[in-house]
Amino acid sequence: MSVSEAGSFTAGAAAARIPQPVASRRIAALERHLGERLFDRSTRRARLTPFGRDMLASAHRLVRLADAMEDDAGRAKRRPLLLAVPDTCTTRDLAELDAEARGHEVFLEFRVAGPAERAELVRKQEVAAALAAVPAEEGAWTVPLGLAGETEPEDRVIHLETLRAGRSAAARRRVWIQPEDDVPHLRDRLFRARDAAGLRPAQVVVAGTLTAAAASVFGSADLLLCSAGQARELGLAWRPAGGIRLARGFEVVAGLGDDARKLRARLRPAIARCLGAGETEVAR
Repeated sequence: MSVSEAGSFTAGAAAARIPQPVASRRIAALERHLGERLFDRSTRRARLTPFGRDMLASAHRLVRLADAMEDDAGRAKRRPLLLAVPDTCTTRDLAELDAEARGHEVFLEFRVAGPAERAELVRKQEVAAALAAVPAEEGAWTVPLGLAGETEPEDRVIHLETLRAGRSAAARRRVWIQPEDDVPHLRDRLFRARDAAGLRPAQVVVAGTLTAAAASVFGSADLLLCSAGQARELGLAWRPAGGIRLARGFEVVAGLGDDARKLRARLRPAIARCLGAGETEVAR
C-alpha cells in the first residue's frame, strides 16, 4: 500500500520503514500467492495494475486490522497481573515493587491475604499468582525471623529459656506469633522449642492479626516473632532467637507457568526487597 501511494518501491519501502529489497521480495511473494501482478513494472513509476487496484480496498482493511491488533496486543501486555501478597508488605514496599515491575513491562495489582488464603486464591483462579509461604529451605526468598520487644536486650540473641518464670501467671512473658507465621513449618517448630525450653503452652500464642500481636507487646515484656524490618517499623528491639533457626520462605505459585517465570526472572531482587528477604541486621 505504501508503494502504491509513494509511486516507487524505494519511497514506499522508506515510508513502511523497511529496506527496499525486503519490500520488493514481499510484493513478489504476494503476487505469486495471489496469482496476478499487483504492479506494472514497465514504467519508472510503480503503478498498480487493474488487479492491484481491485485489491487496494482489501489491503486498506488488512492494514487497519493489523493496527487494531497491535493496539489490542499493547493493551493485553498492560493487563495487570493480580498478585496475592502477605500483609507484612507495607504500602511503600508494594508501591516500589509496582514501580520496578513497570520498568520491566510487568503491570501488577495486589491482593493482601494470609498464607493459606493465598494458595487457595491461585487454586480458584481468583488471582494470577501468589507469593506462597513455604519452608525456608524450599523458598526462592528467605526472611530471617527473631524476637522483638520494647526493651533492648543485653545479649545478641534471645534464648527462650530466659522466658521461664515462677508460678505467677502475671510474670510469664509470652511470644506472639502473627498470622503470616501461623504455618506448620514455623509454628510447630516454635512450639517444639517452647516445650524443650520448659515454657508453658500459653507462653507462645498465635494472634488474630499483626496489629493485635504488636499491641500485646507494647507496654509489656512480651515478644513478637517478626523480621528485623518489621521490628524497625514498629520501633521494637530485635534479636535472633538462640538455638533455633526461624525464617519465612516464599515461592511464586501461579496458574500459568509463564506468569511464575516472568515474576522470578524479571522481579526477583524487587520481590526480595518487598518481602524483606535477607535482612539480618539488628533492628531498633
